[in-house]
Amino acid sequence: MSINRRNFLKNTSLSSLAFTATTFFSNCESDLNPKASSGGIYMGGHAAPKLNNIRAAFIGVGSRGGGHLRFFAGLPGTEVVAISDLFEDKVKEKMGMVNQLAQAPRHTNIATYWGDENQWKTMLQEVKPDVVFISTNWNNHALMAIECMKQGAHAFVEVPLAVTLNELWEIVDTSEQMQKHCMMMENVNYGRDELMYLNMCRQGVIGELLHAEAAYIHELRGQMNHVERGTGSWRTHHYARGRGNLYPTHGLGPVAQYMNLARQDDNFKSLVSFSTPALGRKLYAEKNYPEDHLWNQLDYRNGDLNTSIIKTDIGRTIMLQWDETSPRPYTRHNLIQGTKGILAGFPTRVALENGVEGITKDHHTWVQGQNLKILYEKYDHPINKRLDSLIQKMGGRNHVGHGGMDFVMRYRIIECLRNGEPLDQNVYEGCFWSAVTPLSANSINSGGAPQKFPDFTRGNWNKTKPLKIIS
Repeated sequence: MSINRRNFLKNTSLSSLAFTATTFFSNCESDLNPKASSGGIYMGGHAAPKLNNIRAAFIGVGSRGGGHLRFFAGLPGTEVVAISDLFEDKVKEKMGMVNQLAQAPRHTNIATYWGDENQWKTMLQEVKPDVVFISTNWNNHALMAIECMKQGAHAFVEVPLAVTLNELWEIVDTSEQMQKHCMMMENVNYGRDELMYLNMCRQGVIGELLHAEAAYIHELRGQMNHVERGTGSWRTHHYARGRGNLYPTHGLGPVAQYMNLARQDDNFKSLVSFSTPALGRKLYAEKNYPEDHLWNQLDYRNGDLNTSIIKTDIGRTIMLQWDETSPRPYTRHNLIQGTKGILAGFPTRVALENGVEGITKDHHTWVQGQNLKILYEKYDHPINKRLDSLIQKMGGRNHVGHGGMDFVMRYRIIECLRNGEPLDQNVYEGCFWSAVTPLSANSINSGGAPQKFPDFTRGNWNKTKPLKIIS
């Protein structure tokens, strides 16, 4: 449900703080004025020409990339044309998996590449795929996505989209110039509860949206056992060299779409950020690895837990947290507060001002557990209902990735490409969500000073329609 921007601003203190905010932002490292036009076209609602047969290449086929490959190859209208990875055994393993699929006969001419770090470039030049799925070290995401688009392919990138603001701007410019999609594959936006909450927000169930809370709190110290290869072999170095929120998008993506950020109603404005002391990784390394081990030679400078507060253009707030170190249960928070109620996650629970018929009388009691059935029946997102039988045929939600969200995301990517429809997540959303990492670092380095979000849309966000509730 959209807020009247003029009335909202009139009824808040934002107008009176305009001078103060300008003063704060004037010295911010991230206060980037909108860059000159890229010379391309705005990609906010871009619909690329239909691809009846989607020729796809895959760069990085470890755990995450291998999952994308497996399920892509099993869906209609797809053809795997190339696989690239640093390691020969990974490429051959995934080739064997594709060959075992029931529908594999259409994947008959797969080019394979491994070895040095530039083999993926050779692949692009030789194969000329329609789309490329990128599941590699974070530092390579922007470089690879940009080159894929320049070579004529749509780029689908694991999170985050990039790690610096300059990289994000280059992604935007290349996407606009080449008229190619560059989608950060934020799978959590396709979770059942997240999609249901999106549907409820669109129907105005909780009124005008005011505040959100989101997080990625996931204890991942065990990844440090990956030393030579695997996620921990490169991710551990980010805990040592990085600052701020290193992985913001899983929590932020869904709540940003609830609020229609960068889509007509509202946009990201500023961020402040603070981190705790950095203790957990050093203690874990000392406890679990020899004194001369690589992980005991690093200076873990990034705080164990980061908290950032985002202010939107019309004054809404988002509390965003990140912690991959502390011993605690997993949570993404996934909370959205409106004028008529609240939707929250972990555990899933709902409270509405006028209650839920037959269960609660008002907002003082949560609807949760078995009582949620009535809400799922009424507000479950149509795409979940449509794809549920297919998901069950493929082994159920626990078999198709993260409770079904991975499958829904991949299915929608293919569906949009084949139908010539705009993607559910555009390049600007991926940039805004990923920008939290460098902005939070800037804020921490400046003692918590506010950091202004660059407007990757160059003022065009208010022309981009909100994400539809597709059936």
